[in-house]
Amino acid sequence: MALILSYDVASAQARISRSEFVFYDRREDAKQDIRTNIENYITICPELQFETSEGNVRKVYEQKIDIPATWNDYNTYLHLENIGADYSVFVNGVQITTPIDRFTPSEFYLSPHLVQGENTLAVVVVEEEYMRALDEGLRLVERKQFDNCYLFAQRRLAIYDYDVRLVPDSLDRFAELRLDVIADNSFSTDEVVYIGYDIYDPEGKLKEYSVNDLAMEGYTRDTLSFKPYIYNSNPNRWSPSNPKLYDLTLYVKFNGILREYIPLKVGFTEYGYTAAGDITAFGEPLKLTKATYNAAVDRATTEKEIKTLKSKGVNCLCPDYPQPRWFYDICDRVGIYVIDCMTISSPTACDDRNMGGTPANAPWLAEEYISRAMTMYHRTRNHACIIAFSLSNTNSGNGYNMYKAYEALKSLGDSRAIIYPAANGEWNSDI
Repeated sequence: MALILSYDVASAQARISRSEFVFYDRREDAKQDIRTNIENYITICPELQFETSEGNVRKVYEQKIDIPATWNDYNTYLHLENIGADYSVFVNGVQITTPIDRFTPSEFYLSPHLVQGENTLAVVVVEEEYMRALDEGLRLVERKQFDNCYLFAQRRLAIYDYDVRLVPDSLDRFAELRLDVIADNSFSTDEVVYIGYDIYDPEGKLKEYSVNDLAMEGYTRDTLSFKPYIYNSNPNRWSPSNPKLYDLTLYVKFNGILREYIPLKVGFTEYGYTAAGDITAFGEPLKLTKATYNAAVDRATTEKEIKTLKSKGVNCLCPDYPQPRWFYDICDRVGIYVIDCMTISSPTACDDRNMGGTPANAPWLAEEYISRAMTMYHRTRNHACIIAFSLSNTNSGNGYNMYKAYEALKSLGDSRAIIYPAANGEWNSDI
């Protein structure tokens, strides 16, 4: 059999870390999450081809995808979740990813691996001993397989990512919108991209809007920053008792026409932490009543369960691994804090500090730890409910890999705490 998963990290870098989003061709569709009208959006649901026990391959799913010639001017991305097992991605028979854990929704850049016409996308279920060691004891909620898996093509001159905050201004009088939009020019030529936004307060009043141009050299990414004041905002400070959200829409202008709408919900927040070990909101220590909770099988059940927990006095959820995007949307809207967590659970031999004695101190797994940390962070950093990030919710040992994951997250400059409860006083936990 040709499927051999002895991967080479240098040749398998299709996985990307960025905000989880799709763009919509029309504003009204963006508001209602209507994806059937998105021109270059394809639902992915590969069919089982065969099962095997050979090597570390267990199942192979495939789907034929026709790539039209018009997509030459587009970048193509793949979003996968709800696979039900650890997996790797192949395109046209070539492995393009290292094994991906079953718990983390992930995105992949496919354009370099696609050809015009028919392509074969394969999702290959694998069993790797080191992967099992990294999620020991975690329970995967069984949802419909390949639910919310999709392919979409985005113009090669477009929004690649964004970072958005509504925070107090320097004198604490009102909010300041800090919006950084990362633009991507995948053309070889110099281009000018026009990026705009508008923001409405929780009562539906337009507060600010702008369209700016950004001149970009070929094959580059650059950031366009907006920093307007949003007045009369203090009554809308987000908290579990006041979960008010602003409506922000990003868009790109092509040939004088607005396209590619990206809708966002933004809360007015400011989080940090103290030397005494408290998480703060607007400079004040929070009194947290925590509960470990992972999203249920669907949105309706999850929202009902979160509201029940909140009614019992819980104001902070601690999931064991990255959740579906709609989980964080619910938490933003219902009003409950979340300490997000990367997929690491390795309690066995957690106290063995010899090299390789615990996965946390096995340097050959460092890139896996960093990838999981960065994917977790970038997917959810823009949500109002997120007050901190956790390296693990279990005692999963400590060592080189936990240090590197902590350093990677701290390098991003976020004011929120990076937490590892089992650090036992070591430097790789802020509280």
